[in-house]
This record gives sequence, C-alpha cells and structure tokens, in this order.
Amino acid sequence: MTAQSEDTAPDPEALRERARTALLAARDRTTLLTSCVEGPDLTAQHSPLMSPLVWDLAHIGNQEEQWLLRAVAGREAMRPEIDPLYDAFEHPRSERPKLPLLAPKEARGYAAEVRGRALDVLESTPFHGTRLTEAGFAFGMIAQHEQQHDETMLITHQLRAGAPALTAPDPDPVSPAFRGPSEVVVPGGPFTMGTTTEPWSLDNERPAHARLVPPFHIDTAPVTNGAYLAFMDDGGYDNSRWWTPEGWALVRDNGLRSPLFWRREAGQWLRRRFGVTEVVPPDEPVVHVSWYEADAYARWAGRRLPSEAEWEKAARFDPASGRSMRYPWGDADPTPERANLGQRHLRPAPAGSYPAGESPLGVRQLIGDVWEWTSSDFLPYPGFVAFPYREYSEVFFGPDHKVLRGGSFAVDAVACRGTFRNWDYPVRRQIFAGFRTARDGEGA
Repeated sequence: MTAQSEDTAPDPEALRERARTALLAARDRTTLLTSCVEGPDLTAQHSPLMSPLVWDLAHIGNQEEQWLLRAVAGREAMRPEIDPLYDAFEHPRSERPKLPLLAPKEARGYAAEVRGRALDVLESTPFHGTRLTEAGFAFGMIAQHEQQHDETMLITHQLRAGAPALTAPDPDPVSPAFRGPSEVVVPGGPFTMGTTTEPWSLDNERPAHARLVPPFHIDTAPVTNGAYLAFMDDGGYDNSRWWTPEGWALVRDNGLRSPLFWRREAGQWLRRRFGVTEVVPPDEPVVHVSWYEADAYARWAGRRLPSEAEWEKAARFDPASGRSMRYPWGDADPTPERANLGQRHLRPAPAGSYPAGESPLGVRQLIGDVWEWTSSDFLPYPGFVAFPYREYSEVFFGPDHKVLRGGSFAVDAVACRGTFRNWDYPVRRQIFAGFRTARDGEGA
C-alpha cells in the first residue's frame, strides 16, 4: 500500500483485502507460537514479567470480539463473563496464572469462533461513516494488536527454559561485508514528524507536525555485539561515571555484567537464543539491553542516544524532495530484501545488512532487526487525541517510559512503519531491543 495524499482516499476494496491478509497472517503466527509447545508450557508462567501463553491467546480473541463484533458490528457479547479475566489493566501479569483462565482447547475454540465471525463482519462493513470503520481502521488495529501479542509471546518463548520449540533460517550474511562509513550526517532544519494520512496509524503517531532538528551525526548501523563487548572489556559495568544514578543502582542491585541471556564460559561469551546456546556473534546488533545499558555505552563511546525526533528524521527525511517518507527506502511496503521483520528469522541480521532498505542519507537497518532505544520520554504530539481508548497510549505518557523505534525481527510489517512508536520501562531487558548512537553536528 502506498502513501496517500491528503486529498486521495485509500481504495476501500484494496484496504479490505489488506485487512483480510493481515488478520490471517497474524492468526497463522499465533497458531505457530501456541502449537509448538505442549499444554503445560501454554499454561505455565515462564517469567513473572510475562503472561502465560494461553492468556495471550484468549486475550487476542477477546479484544477482537470487543472491537470487531461488538463495537463495529453491534453484536451481543459472546462471553461477557470472561472480559475481566483478559483485561490487561485489571490484572497485572504476575497475577494472571492464578485466574480461572480458559484452558488451551477452549481458548483456541473461542479465538477461532471470534475470527470466523470477524471475517464475515469485514466483508459486510462499509469503510466509512465512523472513525472506527473509516479506511478499515478497526480491522487494522486488531491485526496490529494480535501481532504485538505475537511478539510478546515470542519473548515468552525466549524466556522459556527447555529444548528449542521454534526454528527459522538465519539471515543471509552481508555480501560483501559492510565497509561503509560508521556514521552519517543528518542535516539540520525542519521535517514532518508523525502522520495524519496513514490509514492504520495509531493515536500516538498522530498528528503530523513540523519539528525542527539541529544537524547531527547518527550511526550507520545499530551497535554490534563486538562493539558492546569492547565496552564490557573496558570495565563498562564497573565504572559509575557512565551510568545514570538509576542505571548504576540497577547494575549494583542485580549484579549486571552483560546483556540478558549472556554468560561467560571457557574464556568466551555465550548466549542462549530460543533454547540454543551459541557463541555471541560479534557482527550482529546487540539485543536484550536496557535503556540504562544503551545510555551507558553511548556515554562511554563519547556519544549519546538519538532523540526520537532525530531517529525519525534519519529514517524518513528525503533531502532531495524535503518530504517525509513512510519508510527509509520510500513509500512501498517492506519486503524481505529491505528489512528483517515478521519472525522470518529468529535473530538480527549482521550490521550493515539490507542495502535495499537504506535511507536516502545512507542509514541502514532503521526498520527491523532490533528495537532501538531513544533518549526521549514517551509523550503526546501537539494536538494528540486519544482514540479509540485512553489505555492504548495516553495512560503511559510521561517520564516513566522511554521511546523505542524501528521494530525488530519479531515485529510484523503491519505493526511497524517509520512513524510507529513503541515504549517501555528503561529497565526492560527481555524485549528485543538494541540501539544506535548519535552526536551533535557542526552548528548544532
């Protein structure tokens, strides 16, 4: 789907087919993530940070029922008594294993019945008349919601102990190996941040607005394991000068010495990745680091994390036309040649991969591979309006959450674009997050 200008309406039938495809793709992935392990692994809580997989499965169905069957189609509730069980705000993750959740077979049946009815609703719903149905927004929102929970379930699989349950081919090596510049210059000046025209953009991405950004330099590719090992070898976790007070407390209180899932054995660093133990690959983007670790590395390197506005300008700004594109490579949807998305692989590609996904300024891997921490707190854009419910974005605004950008190998393209905003607590390490660094430019 290409970008739409303000006076060009999206084709409703193309959007309907896009919604159908996105919903079916999300369900295929959900099925894979919940069928590759036995029942006990579905009902167990593999980490207090995560829900049991069976909770995510039924929650996906419940959200779809509430928004597509009830809100869009006006139908009676199928299982109103389970609504409180699958309300993410009513029960924190640590409590969910104790709830009377639907058993795996019942959860699958419920989600499948909802999906069958939702596809019927999709065929008969006019894509106009209400904000929920305009351009098929509600269907796109639900496809994105399911894919976001699929990423959450993939995180649960990474945290799960035991034999591997998932397999995927590795990304192709960079050929030839990337030997380009380590950083690029992003020119100063205004650019358009956010969107008003992307049909399925979520409320925190809106509205489009002008943002003035001074010139800066940004890493061409995300920081690699090899570069992060240099920080570790230089005593990065032992020197408080690189850390914020909160970050230093995290290091001291938890004995942090490395990214999550790493361990040192027989003189080398190993990591556990979806049940497989392997030598840490030096050329891959580092992953499973907190915001505090990313910030400390940047300080050690004499640099800083980019702001959210800087990241988006590097990802979307086309200096030739002066406009903001949907993606670094233009307005066309992601393809396997442009970005590592959609769980096609279970790891990031080597730094410098995907030249077809390069931005006009020469920055690579801004979409896919690893979420990238920014220096910015999660705040509303000027003119923000919560839609369709406050709990998606508004309740998270403030200094407690830091913004991540760009998506990871675990993110589907439907839930990832140049304007997409993710956020999390700065202590989080189980998410598929890495980072790149920046520095001020001349005249900044």
